[in-house]
Amino acid sequence: MPPVIEHIHGVAVDPRGENLFVATHGGIFTLTPEGAITGPIGGHDFDAMGFTVLDDSLFASGHPGTQTPSELGSPHLGVIRSDDFGETWSPIALNGTTDFHVLTAGPDGALYGIASDGVDLLISTDNGREWSRGATLAAADLAATGDGLYAAAEEGLLLSTDNGATFTPVAAAPLLYMLDARPDGSLAGVGTDGALWSQKNEGTWQRLDSLQGAAQAFTAINDDHFIVIDDRGIVQITPDDTTVLAPAR
Repeated sequence: MPPVIEHIHGVAVDPRGENLFVATHGGIFTLTPEGAITGPIGGHDFDAMGFTVLDDSLFASGHPGTQTPSELGSPHLGVIRSDDFGETWSPIALNGTTDFHVLTAGPDGALYGIASDGVDLLISTDNGREWSRGATLAAADLAATGDGLYAAAEEGLLLSTDNGATFTPVAAAPLLYMLDARPDGSLAGVGTDGALWSQKNEGTWQRLDSLQGAAQAFTAINDDHFIVIDDRGIVQITPDDTTVLAPAR
């Protein structure tokens, strides 16, 4: 019987191949393209509220589980790092004090996050060891591209071109609460209207599939391949088909 996955907070591509990392309330799991789920990786049962992949390193934040070593931090994990794809984890910064609910990596290697108890953007340029404060913004999600740092905020899509110090509105963008950058640097996201949105040429947007219920997590695999977690479970969306890889239970 496959493992029972509780609430999913994030999903990301495993840089070694086609599998996905699924960050959940009870650890980080592996999902194959055929829908097979294994985990939690390394037996680690921490609540991965924030999760991102930078090169071959995994970064996570959240709360300890029943089997989490005390050195990773309690009641909040701060930022922890794995260099063996989730088998082992090390404390990096803010351990015991901070719980990132938003955590993302940029193409330049910078990390960006928003803690659960604040509205200040936090920025690290040294693999998570030191963090500085950027702009104050109420953002549900972040995505970094070569153009800058995007934020899905209450007032709409925002862009910072000064490393998170200030943000300005992006014209003609839908109201989004989940956001991701595709490999080519364009954006995709989940809108408050319950639909998947894709950024097209010259800043225009295309409304794609409607989702079922509120999305828990979302990622753009490539230009036209998306993974979303909604009321159906873990769903793969391509131009040709919509497939439930792992049904909700």
